[in-house]
Amino acid sequence: MRLDKFLKVSRMIKRRTVANEACSAGRVTINGKVAKPSAEVKEGDEIAIRFGEKLFRAEIVSVREYATKESADEMYRVLQDS
Repeated sequence: MRLDKFLKVSRMIKRRTVANEACSAGRVTINGKVAKPSAEVKEGDEIAIRFGEKLFRAEIVSVREYATKESADEMYRVLQDS
């Protein structure tokens, strides 16, 4: 699955266009490398997103095409939120 779509489906970022912009600005990394919006994500990958001074890190647990609001947080495991 594309990174920008995963960020939207998992509700880490609310809208796909915002996810796309964050990736294009270099604020999202996969396994320590800056990732483009079209980068493929898979289970076990580690995502880091920089929101200003805050850093959010999570490990991908499952990749699904669709998730309800209640089950979206089951798609990843938070590693760091500061």
